[in-house]
Amino acid sequence: MSETASLPLSGVRVLDLTRALAGPFCTMILGDLGADVVKVEPSGGDMIREWGPFDRGTSAYFLSANRNKRGVAVNFRDARGLELLRGLARDCDVVVENFRPGAMEAMGLGYEALAAANPRLIYASVTGFGSTGPAGERPGFDQIAQGYSGLMSVTGSPETGPVRVGVAIGDQAAGMWCAIGVLAALAERGSGGRGRRVETSLLAGLVALMSVQAQRYLSLGEVPGLAGNTHPVISPYGAFETADGLLNIAPATSQMWKRVCAVLDLQHIADDPRYATNAQRIERRQELKSAIEARLKQRTRAEWTELLLAADVPAGPINNLADVFADGQVIHSRLVEEVEHAELGTLRQVGSPITLDGRTGESIRSAPPVLGEHTYEVLQDFGYARGDLDRLAREGVISQHSRRMAA
Repeated sequence: MSETASLPLSGVRVLDLTRALAGPFCTMILGDLGADVVKVEPSGGDMIREWGPFDRGTSAYFLSANRNKRGVAVNFRDARGLELLRGLARDCDVVVENFRPGAMEAMGLGYEALAAANPRLIYASVTGFGSTGPAGERPGFDQIAQGYSGLMSVTGSPETGPVRVGVAIGDQAAGMWCAIGVLAALAERGSGGRGRRVETSLLAGLVALMSVQAQRYLSLGEVPGLAGNTHPVISPYGAFETADGLLNIAPATSQMWKRVCAVLDLQHIADDPRYATNAQRIERRQELKSAIEARLKQRTRAEWTELLLAADVPAGPINNLADVFADGQVIHSRLVEEVEHAELGTLRQVGSPITLDGRTGESIRSAPPVLGEHTYEVLQDFGYARGDLDRLAREGVISQHSRRMAA
């Protein structure tokens, strides 16, 4: 992986024992930053490979969270497979796992066992609710975490009731928090020489994202309700109907509010003392929305976006994904990259959102691996002889993708 030489995590080896989404999202971030991520799957594959939709038999879910990794398939039910993993951990900088609490210890892969053999090891865990406490043993699923954390209680409208966010935000947030913890531990190890244990959970990650809504309750005792498409503490602010669809307008200050009125030719409202302060505008939120939309419906969202931006008012359309990937700014930013996949050929993917030294469109160095794609390659890098690998493969301890067996 010579192309990683100039990346921040070049030379860092990560043993990725994660599955589903939260853990793989964490290790993908580390891989994007240059780490050599070894994704170890059981012989039957990561459970996420069974989740649709499918691109010619390959899970889009799996593709979305596993770029920049090398794939190894090991029989977790064979003691020799577990011993092999313990050996890999001795030569790695980081282990990441998201098994149910206690499962890693039962396999002899817990923190204490692995750190005893490798004191420099950083051992990162993602759980559903934490590793201890009354809910500590519960499995972690995004839908459950979104509800449990309070996120769904402020997401949606009175018409819809509580709704989940349209992506697995609990999984992805936990993965990002975990990656941040790993990066901090790596920085610390550079001066202290020892590793440490890093933990987060879907629950903790989402509660941490509750931001002003959480502080509103903790400081004022107010229980926030469903926010819908309006801002909880600013008015007018949110989504408004135009002639051809919804438009987001975000006049965060009183000066911006006055500029909105000027653009929409609503000067009589701007001068009305009933709307003089933000607090007054919040009290009359619905009547303001009706007046604004009556004007907005006279033009398209594109026309209004141009006019509002020209007046220095933040505004933009609510795009679907076809709109997003056709958008000039998205194309300019090279947010979509191409990479060659072992079975699918040229694969388009969303790359890393992090730009290093101004370089864009270069974050994906390798496609998500097919099951066992790099088993021999990786284990030979860790010192295993080809003959030993052939024997382990015959005995069902490891498996190798068939396209590479002849290499």
